[in-house]
Amino acid sequence: MAVSNAEKTARSPGTVLVTGASSGIGYELAREFAERGHALIVCAEDADIEQAAERLRAAGAERVQAVQEDLRRREGVERLWATVTEGGRPLTVAVLNAGVGQGGPFIENDLDDELGIVELNITSTLRLAKRVLADMAGRGEGRVLISSSIAAMMPGSFQAVYNASKSFLQSFALAVRNELAGTGVTVTSLMPGPTETEFFERADMLDTKVGQSEKDDPVTVARQGYEALLAGKDKVVTGSLKTRAQAAAGTALPDSAKAQAHRRMAEPGSGEER
Repeated sequence: MAVSNAEKTARSPGTVLVTGASSGIGYELAREFAERGHALIVCAEDADIEQAAERLRAAGAERVQAVQEDLRRREGVERLWATVTEGGRPLTVAVLNAGVGQGGPFIENDLDDELGIVELNITSTLRLAKRVLADMAGRGEGRVLISSSIAAMMPGSFQAVYNASKSFLQSFALAVRNELAGTGVTVTSLMPGPTETEFFERADMLDTKVGQSEKDDPVTVARQGYEALLAGKDKVVTGSLKTRAQAAAGTALPDSAKAQAHRRMAEPGSGEER
């Protein structure tokens, strides 16, 4: 019986890298691989990555190496990459998921906070993708999942820098996917909607409509992302039918209408109007 490429990946003796893996979608994606017996390297900037690694070992991972690094710093990315390469096992899957957001008016937000979004969501992803994709293309195999968002499809009033960073990642993922056609390497863009994670608390958005709304389950989002990755899809909008309908509607609306719709969801204090 012929073995599909997805099954080959699932059985690979190589290593899976997941960034932003201490909680939320990143952790759940790592768990998808752990339950199938993969060897994992998981990274986050907070100490919770050690507890996450323990849970992943218990879930069935062959082995789990936890790396606590701030990927906004060049040296953090370089130390993580050194960890990936020092074991001698090929990196077969990379989930580039580390990211951060910030709500509020752009002209009032702290500039360093906004630059931190660019440094983590964009710059660290580029630095790591440069290493990961060159390595995979050199070997002729590999799968990469890059966490974008349905936010990539709309101007993000009161999340201006965050949405712009996700638009960058969406374009980047699809562009390098095309460049790598025929190399044995696939790149998939993960596009979740609002998901039940710590994101909205960390982004200071609990008083907004979107912060107080019903959100998608990160377990479901991760499973859909995992399946799309193994299938080699170019992108996947994950979550509920409501989220997918919002994404579909977003392709038809003019940018001015999408910006106004985002304002209604993300403007500080909008949750009090519900």
